[in-house]
Amino acid sequence: MSAPIRILMCSPHHYEVDYVINPWMEGNIHRSSRDAAEVQWQGLYQLISEHAGVELVKPQPGWPDMVFTANAGLILGDRVVLSRFYHPERQGEEPYFKEWFEGEGFTVYELPKDLPFEGAGDALLDREGRWLWAGYGFRTELDSHPLVAEWLDIEVLSLRLMDERFYHLDTCFCPLTDGYLLYYPPAFDAYSNRLIEMRVPAEKRIAIAEADAVNFACNAVNLDRIVIMNKASDSLKQRLANIGFQVLETPLTEFLKAGGAAKCLTLRIDEPVLPDVHKEVAVESRTLEMEGHLLDSGLINRALDLIVEGGGSFQVLDFSLGTQRQSTSKAKIRVSAPDRRVMEEIMSQLIDLGAVSLA
Repeated sequence: MSAPIRILMCSPHHYEVDYVINPWMEGNIHRSSRDAAEVQWQGLYQLISEHAGVELVKPQPGWPDMVFTANAGLILGDRVVLSRFYHPERQGEEPYFKEWFEGEGFTVYELPKDLPFEGAGDALLDREGRWLWAGYGFRTELDSHPLVAEWLDIEVLSLRLMDERFYHLDTCFCPLTDGYLLYYPPAFDAYSNRLIEMRVPAEKRIAIAEADAVNFACNAVNLDRIVIMNKASDSLKQRLANIGFQVLETPLTEFLKAGGAAKCLTLRIDEPVLPDVHKEVAVESRTLEMEGHLLDSGLINRALDLIVEGGGSFQVLDFSLGTQRQSTSKAKIRVSAPDRRVMEEIMSQLIDLGAVSLA
């Protein structure tokens, strides 16, 4: 008999919408009900407890989003990559989650402080354990993916998020048992949708409508053939039932005010390691240099926009500003892309703007 699934949760004792760091929080500051949140969280806790073991990390005053334990880190076997939160409003959670992981015997890996990665909110294991889907674009930097691949020794597939409402991968993407996938395709760019279609057969892809997406149907907890979520349409429940899944709904509207639901409120802590799966990552990085009237001509902004719009990310390594109006400026930029093809397309356009590739 297989060991029970283990889930980490955190009581909403200090939960509140105190700031705005995603579109769901706008208009909801101090409009959440602590009492209602406690009742809804208890409902989720009881439902999960019927099918899995639940462990708790102690909530801390001043850190209202600790309740969203999916963002604590990413676990595989006895290793965990600790989150590096993008927003200062959540960075104070990091030492408390680190203490919990170390107390449970996990080996903790820490990214550089200037390299955001938001744990299992932006990194989801294929439920067959074959690879790791990793999001980037809003909270997590693409450059974190190679380090995650190295530390966890797993293939990482990078997906670019495009819709700010779905700022974490787990808000629009949910791998299910037996290789099925519940997801909202408009949340991703064309490259990412092609990658998903290459890896997941059509008969196992369950693309949902916007009405289900905004109710966070993809932000679900999958426990074998059970899928726990805030709300689903009758048609979605029927589609899942037709392939052997039982949907259990539990209202989580108080947490939607902060941009989270069932999956955000949980972290699976018993992800098994498959012996024949090893690290592989397609992310490529190159360094380029630009020189000229970069600011007054708008050239630097055009270059950086081109990188992002092309599906890549960047880091300005050095910028030397000309001291007089006629002086030229110089910039050294590190460019990253999810694979070589995307990198070549970006680089060809940057070269047309006058960039010189250094490495």
